[in-house]
Amino acid sequence: MAVAFELDPPLTDDLRERIVALWVEVTNAGGAVGFVAPVAADDVRPLAEASLAAVENGPDRLLIQTDDGELTGLLFMVDNRFAFKDHWRVLKRVMVTPREQGRGLGTALMREAERIGRAMGLAALHVTVRAGTNTEKFYERLGYTEVGRLPGALRIGPDDERDEIFMWMPLR
Repeated sequence: MAVAFELDPPLTDDLRERIVALWVEVTNAGGAVGFVAPVAADDVRPLAEASLAAVENGPDRLLIQTDDGELTGLLFMVDNRFAFKDHWRVLKRVMVTPREQGRGLGTALMREAERIGRAMGLAALHVTVRAGTNTEKFYERLGYTEVGRLPGALRIGPDDERDEIFMWMPLR
């Protein structure tokens, strides 16, 4: 395993397409990254391009994870765009290829985000979780604490409303 991380990589056409492909793969495997399966690249591309534009033009950051050159994971470190919240960031669209899950890549990606957050002088990191996926257990193992939830805030389908769970990790 030759896992490497890169913060704010050059957003080439090739990388953009690999990001969209990963996003589709993760969603279609049941990942809660902004869509409900099934999706195709054309469904994901507009949100991916908007997210990448916020990285290219600032103030958001993109952390990618590769293994022997293959894109295996990514997350966005999103700025709150509000001076009173400048001391923490939201981690969004945290994803690892389902083909490689169980190897510790998700943990490694999150630990790298923590390292970067500390290097940036941040006080904390925040993630939101779609209830019903048990993803909160992953974040709890990493040291995140549930600090609140919005009941029924996420309408996944006509008869499927889920809580949005807020999780927090102090870095200091």
